[in-house]
Amino acid sequence: MTFITGLLLIDASASALNNLGNIPGARTDNTVGVKMIRTKEGAYPYVSAQAFRYWLRETLQANGDWQSAPIYREEKVAYTDANPVIWWDDDLLGYMRAPSKKASAVEKREADKSRAEETPTIDTVTRLSPFRVSTLVSIAPVNITEDFGVMARHEGDPVPHEHQFYRATLRGLFSLDLQAAGTFSYRNKTGYRNLDDVRVKIALERGLEHLEAEKSYRLPKAERLHRVSALLDGLARLEGGAKQTLHYTDVTPPLVMLAVTKGGNHIFGHTVSANPKGQPMINTGALDEVMTVFADDILSPIYVGWAQGYLDDERSKFATWAKDKDNVHIDHPRKTYQALIKKLEENPNWLD
Repeated sequence: MTFITGLLLIDASASALNNLGNIPGARTDNTVGVKMIRTKEGAYPYVSAQAFRYWLRETLQANGDWQSAPIYREEKVAYTDANPVIWWDDDLLGYMRAPSKKASAVEKREADKSRAEETPTIDTVTRLSPFRVSTLVSIAPVNITEDFGVMARHEGDPVPHEHQFYRATLRGLFSLDLQAAGTFSYRNKTGYRNLDDVRVKIALERGLEHLEAEKSYRLPKAERLHRVSALLDGLARLEGGAKQTLHYTDVTPPLVMLAVTKGGNHIFGHTVSANPKGQPMINTGALDEVMTVFADDILSPIYVGWAQGYLDDERSKFATWAKDKDNVHIDHPRKTYQALIKKLEENPNWLD
């Protein structure tokens, strides 16, 4: 199995990127808190994987090529069209669809004209997401700041409000299963029954390759590569985050580390840590060990995207270390993603 394995940092200089709502017992009734992990060392702000995936979906929809699945609502349940043959996000980001079989629910669906193009679903279908992402957590404990403000553009007493924010570097890990991308199983197993009989028929009509031994259908390699490339381009252009009106945080990662690897275990998880000042640093000793221990599992160069202007002293030290490493390439993060896409095009067998 072959994976794109990646690590990214987000420079949250004064941010509240993922919030938990009002804080009970706070000084004002409408104090908004940030999500954080409390430990003996202090508070570690974080962004949930769900929030990150939402940012990514929204960024991808701005790409004219990207094909986003329509979303349908059924009382307290919402789901996508769950058709990975057609929709790129259903393919790469997964889904679960088990529409109610109650007579009232069926009648309501049939009466909804907005669902005219919906793919009929005759059985529960689910798909494990080929794209996986961790929670994005601060690399060091930080002090949470509370900002006090008022709404004063009216007559009478000002209305007070507060919100928390922080200054932190958030680290996240992600992985993309290249063999699963564009490959859809009809095995009767939770997470692997991607296609019911209706969707199998669509796969046949569109000429997908039938992998009988694996009970799967697969898109042509060129289309699979197109979808994967679009996802990587979305990661390179990432936008999103809460409180942008007040804090305007650029969530495009200024530092990324990428490689194509065998197996889904993440090899870069311990290569970036915090120095005594709480600032990020690449642990070159750990990276040396990774490159030695996993030499047979690393199929591509290790691409390090590091924007100039972000921790330039550390970047200079790392560039000196990498000077004699033929398999470590340093460039701007966006160019790094482009280089990886080109490498995938040169090695289409990685998708097999």
